[in-house]
Amino acid sequence: MTPELDRTRPVWRQVAAAIEVRIADGTCPVGARVPSVVASAAEFGIAASTAQKALAHLKTEGLIRAEVGLGSFVAERSAAQDGDIGPCA
Repeated sequence: MTPELDRTRPVWRQVAAAIEVRIADGTCPVGARVPSVVASAAEFGIAASTAQKALAHLKTEGLIRAEVGLGSFVAERSAAQDGDIGPCA
């Protein structure tokens, strides 16, 4: 199911905010793989370039980290926030 997006606000910001919520509420725990650009584009029904911009913003904010050849993962926030590491969807 594709989440509803408000087309009056920048879509990339809405996608980034949706992923931020998943990180904050623990749906995407520290160390979990973040959906790829292609997967995010498909999930939200957006262009890959828009998904790339959202993920780049999250990386700039320090919420995710990219590992060449492996993908992007939720960045560690503190040692006290450890949890089970699983996929982020």
